[in-house]
Amino acid sequence: MSLKTKIPPPIVGLVFAVLIWAISKAIPTTPMLTEQQSLLAAVILLITGFGFAISGMVSFRAASTTVNPLQPDQASALVTSGVYRITRNPMYIGLATVLIGWSTFLGAPLGLVGVVGFMAYIQHFQIIPEEQALVRLFGAEFEAYQASVRRWL
Repeated sequence: MSLKTKIPPPIVGLVFAVLIWAISKAIPTTPMLTEQQSLLAAVILLITGFGFAISGMVSFRAASTTVNPLQPDQASALVTSGVYRITRNPMYIGLATVLIGWSTFLGAPLGLVGVVGFMAYIQHFQIIPEEQALVRLFGAEFEAYQASVRRWL
């Protein structure tokens, strides 16, 4: 199976984090929160994002299946328990939440454009090809899972 990208999603997230930083520097805005409020919100978002991503990885490890997003055709099990009961993509939601936290930390509401860009990129170049591989591997079982659990939240 060939993904549309060979770039690991964490690297894509890092690229969008730099874009969000650039937006925060190029287009300064009036802060809506105090510095303390921004820091608290950012920390909460970062912890939540990392929690989602790590819980997805732990579920994959527990099922003894690949965590490598560039090789979905290597999956040996369809994971539908744990965090996968509420979303099909907790690792990508985790990365997006971390980017929201980063934008919040920078006080850059326009940085959310970068989060939307990240989500669009990941969906087109990563998630859709992954899902195609999972349909080939798990057939009706994955299709039933797709019908019952959202891609995002």
